[in-house]
Amino acid sequence: MDNQPETSSMANPNPETHQTYTSHHLTSPSGFSPVEFEELKQYVVEFHTYKHHPNQCSSLLAQRIHAPDDIVWSIVRRFDKPQTYKHFIKSCSVSDNFQMIVGSTRDVNVISGLPAATSTERLDILDDDRKVTGFSIIGGEHRLRNYRSVTTVHGFNREGRIWTVVLESYIVDVPQGNSEEDTRLFADTVVKLNLQKLASVAEGLARDGEKKSQIDLTCHVDVIFIWVMLENYEVDENGIVVNAADWGRESIEKKSTKVRSGSG
Repeated sequence: MDNQPETSSMANPNPETHQTYTSHHLTSPSGFSPVEFEELKQYVVEFHTYKHHPNQCSSLLAQRIHAPDDIVWSIVRRFDKPQTYKHFIKSCSVSDNFQMIVGSTRDVNVISGLPAATSTERLDILDDDRKVTGFSIIGGEHRLRNYRSVTTVHGFNREGRIWTVVLESYIVDVPQGNSEEDTRLFADTVVKLNLQKLASVAEGLARDGEKKSQIDLTCHVDVIFIWVMLENYEVDENGIVVNAADWGRESIEKKSTKVRSGSG
């Protein structure tokens, strides 16, 4: 994998044009703690560095998500379903024989009100082990020429707290008649809104997963209790359950009554 990917040659028709590399690793994104940034700086250098030409702009944004990284990655990696967390996509279609591999493409329809209608995009990176993905816009009706984006997902676990940081960077040509600042403001706003929705979706899935785990655990405990009851079921002359392992007498009386009566 090219650690410092070049954009399309269309971005630099004159080989003598001055070019530099982006320096996102030198400035922490907004809302990002210095400790987090220092730990992830190597990934910024490796995956979020681009060759930068004078007619282009680039940015790096971060989102903290209170959910495990595997849940976040399960959403981000779905190149065929960007509408799951991207605000401005009305629909996405792929070919009948679509395979989620590098080089595959998708056709996106954008909601009305934006300076775009359609976008054809190619999957450039998909690394499930390192949780890295990225795409390029290669066609469509829009103004984002030579747009390239990379997203990386990073899990943290500190003193029992689990969270995820998502980094998303891009580089794009500045449209004729627009300033670099205006182009960056527009692109940053779209990416920020998408990352905020990603956080909402992932955190919702995490909460649903926790609820399901609690329900499963409760059912498991009830099954064990009933098994113990059946193995140690004895009653005295008054119909009171006795000799049921180490369970408390009062609890057993309530549980056994439910078992005998068939109530839940």
